[in-house]
Amino acid sequence: MRIAGIVVLALFASCSFAAENGAKVAAKYNCLACHAVDHKIVGPAYKEIANKYRGKKGSEELLMNRVKQGSKGNWGQIAMPAQQIGDADLRVIVRWVLAQ
Repeated sequence: MRIAGIVVLALFASCSFAAENGAKVAAKYNCLACHAVDHKIVGPAYKEIANKYRGKKGSEELLMNRVKQGSKGNWGQIAMPAQQIGDADLRVIVRWVLAQ
């Protein structure tokens, strides 16, 4: 029982760290100027993106490519310009978005 509690605590701590890290990396690249977690700004809310793509095969790579190449027409007519974000940071952001 004691080990199970430690495991649960460790999982909670790692999820908390991942969420905090994802938010920091998104802020670093100014993603939050156009997106918010729970409401639309210019682009869709991260919760909307997560609901649309979470659990779908290949969604992480699809979203990474859309961020890298830019995107238009998936959430409206305002284009998201291509972003220059390294793969490691981009993966952190996309995983954080999908976890919303």
